[in-house]
Amino acid sequence: MSSELKPRPTRDGFGEELVQLGYENPKIIVLSADLEDSTRAEYFKHKFPERFFNVGIAEQNMVGIAAGIAREGFTVFAASFAVFLTNRAYDFIRISVCYNDANVKLCGSHVGVTVGEDGATAQCLEDVSIMAVLPNMRIVCPVDYIEARKATRAIAQEYGPFYMRLSRAPYPIITSPDDEFKIGKASVLENGEDLTIISYGITVSESLKAAEELRKEGISARVINMSTLKPFDREAVIKAAEETGAILVVEEHQKINGLGSMIAMFLATSYNRFVPMEVIGINDEFGQTGKPYELLEFYGLDYKNIFRVAKELLKRKK
Repeated sequence: MSSELKPRPTRDGFGEELVQLGYENPKIIVLSADLEDSTRAEYFKHKFPERFFNVGIAEQNMVGIAAGIAREGFTVFAASFAVFLTNRAYDFIRISVCYNDANVKLCGSHVGVTVGEDGATAQCLEDVSIMAVLPNMRIVCPVDYIEARKATRAIAQEYGPFYMRLSRAPYPIITSPDDEFKIGKASVLENGEDLTIISYGITVSESLKAAEELRKEGISARVINMSTLKPFDREAVIKAAEETGAILVVEEHQKINGLGSMIAMFLATSYNRFVPMEVIGINDEFGQTGKPYELLEFYGLDYKNIFRVAKELLKRKK
């Protein structure tokens, strides 16, 4: 973890890399549902006003327009709050974007309980599950500002629908500009032999802290950043199961039908040995108002609870 770099929201990396892509590719178009300041799509707006369109508070219309423009050969980014983009416009995403395999990149900011004071109605905790069931849709959640820039570039360069989760809260910088980012590939941030902690987004940094605490007690924990959720890196999961024999998934998302559910189903149907597994996430409830890191602790997504659950999981392994 890079202690000398100040934490930054992943939405900042998205906005800045979008501008760079705009200089390089005249076929990039950006749409906003009247939230370009909050999503950082405004960075593109200021540099390329002729290729930016604010459609107003009309997420369904935005997605339909994006699909239509994409059919004309453009790469279209459509940005809004995740809770509005994935819930209000779902039918349009399903038919106009996914069914037509349109080259649209849906970028949802303000995910998870770390939205903080905006409360339950703005905290999107179910977006991974509802996006993952759509054919042709791929899902990316960058772990920090640096990776958000790389992820933005990667989804722009690969054809087809993408959904990218972005944060309002500042995330610790834990990657470097030299680290490789590839869609569908996980990265091992900490090697370990006793168990594996798989996570994405803000909970990766909490998982690294938990691994440090476990190490003080002689427990060796592998930490994997699964920044591509669909398709997730199956080889990394099998390798973790083989080499560590226990898997803990941590996600700032509902436990039901999140990454943990996808990995559990994969292991149950594709791996020949029993692997004890646990998932830390939101337990079938809404969020609430509070400070971002207070809410992480309240919902058990902080390093202290990850440390506790990891130790309990190891008992099942034995």
